[in-house]
Amino acid sequence: MKFLTTVLILFFNVFLLDNCVFSQYANFRLFPSGFNQIEPSISIHPSNPQILFASAYTISGGTRSEGIYVSTNGGLNWTGTDVCNGIPIQNHGGDPGPIIDKNGIFILTHLGGLQNGMFSNFSTDNGTNWSPNKTILIGDVDKGSPGTDAVITSAYYGRTYLVWTYFVPPYRIVLSYTTNSGADWSSIINVNNGTGSNRSYGPSVIVSPNGTVYSTWASTIPSSPFTEKFIGFSKSTNGGLSWTANETAIPCNGIRTTGLSPWTIRANSFPTIDIDRSGGPRHGWIYIAVSDKSIAPAGSDPDIVLHRSTDEGNSWSAGVRVNNDPINNGRNQFFPALRVDEAGGVNIIYYDNRNSIDSVDVYLSRSDNGGNSFTDYRVTDTRFKPVSVSGAGGGNMGDNLGMTSGNGNLYPVWMSNVSGIFQTWSAIINYTTIGVQQTGSELPNEYLLKQNYPNPFNPETRIEFNIPKSEFTTIKIYDITGRLISTLAEQILPAGTFSVEWNAGNKPSGVYIYVLESGSFRAFKKMILIK
Repeated sequence: MKFLTTVLILFFNVFLLDNCVFSQYANFRLFPSGFNQIEPSISIHPSNPQILFASAYTISGGTRSEGIYVSTNGGLNWTGTDVCNGIPIQNHGGDPGPIIDKNGIFILTHLGGLQNGMFSNFSTDNGTNWSPNKTILIGDVDKGSPGTDAVITSAYYGRTYLVWTYFVPPYRIVLSYTTNSGADWSSIINVNNGTGSNRSYGPSVIVSPNGTVYSTWASTIPSSPFTEKFIGFSKSTNGGLSWTANETAIPCNGIRTTGLSPWTIRANSFPTIDIDRSGGPRHGWIYIAVSDKSIAPAGSDPDIVLHRSTDEGNSWSAGVRVNNDPINNGRNQFFPALRVDEAGGVNIIYYDNRNSIDSVDVYLSRSDNGGNSFTDYRVTDTRFKPVSVSGAGGGNMGDNLGMTSGNGNLYPVWMSNVSGIFQTWSAIINYTTIGVQQTGSELPNEYLLKQNYPNPFNPETRIEFNIPKSEFTTIKIYDITGRLISTLAEQILPAGTFSVEWNAGNKPSGVYIYVLESGSFRAFKKMILIK
């Protein structure tokens, strides 16, 4: 009877966890409308973090354009339109690249609608009115990504860069830049030349704290399904005029396909890149995240893998598996978006169907130790089933998510059809208290560490605690030998009642010890993971 009771308790606990996964972050649409909004991107004003500029590839019947979504109060309220009014309005074809330069000028890069090519518009009034289309290049192109130099001491301060794939053999990455907020653009410059017959896809560009420009891309096999085999990396120390490229900087085995199972949607392993600008101990470190499979440390299904460089891209670390669900479990993690926040935290959002076979959530994985380990947080409050978007091309649901940060917050953007059509969604995530949720309004009069629930657990559990005054507080997990396994909280918290979750999906069964330290108070309890 005792054994049966234990089994029933374990079953009940696992059932609750599998069916009651929750998000503590309020989800909202940036601009509810009748347009499909896919491939969202977002940028933040370099000197006024209250101003956010997001965009998406917008589709309604025969209309193709780029959404203009703007917040001037740190993401609390948004205004906008689904059609950029830069004339000719018909020459807008999606793949938007929103950026704000040092002067507060909004720049939007995009593909053409009437002509094949790369074009841009600029706005001097926070996105209300837009200049006519500026031609950057006529030709067969794909997937532009902008970045701007906001380093006031840089010799190229204020220069904005754009990288994209030029579909002319050898299918290389090219760049153009503007020094006058998008009024004019330079002639194109090769970022790389390709390796063998491989093609270069999905580039991104960033600017380092000293003004060096970095770009990354996926190097794919030359025929369908164009599987990504390397991540390329290139850098320029003279404002984008010349580049030093490493075509095979990071080996990978990508997921490029026209039918990611079980949804038969188009997917990719385009890399995403960012750099630590915090001024902290990892200042200048470069991070690249990509979706990989069947190559360590990824499993047999798509996982998010992070690589880092501590020497300006001259060498790269071995990969770190970012998502913490059990490896080789047949679930998919894809479309990563990476942001290193102002405190040096490494944050990656991605689609994830760990909680359902056929529907995805958006998860955030965050590292406070330079990418050595990550903690996962569910961002979405409702899952959706990936499907292709009518009018966007065969199997296409979009190619990317987006994220930026400022004001102590992360601002992720993703596409979801939970409203009936695909719309751009977001949440405001305070990364200074991430993972720690205040659960009560009454102020406690004593310290208290409660027993985790459920216990035993598999693979998630919740820890609640009280602190009667504002203190620097930590919650840490140790194994039975005393080895530190995970840090769930490490920050100043106000007085209150709090809870924090731990996902032990990649940990072995056993006894673990969780420790609360707040000021001079210290308490610990045991918990049991049974798989």
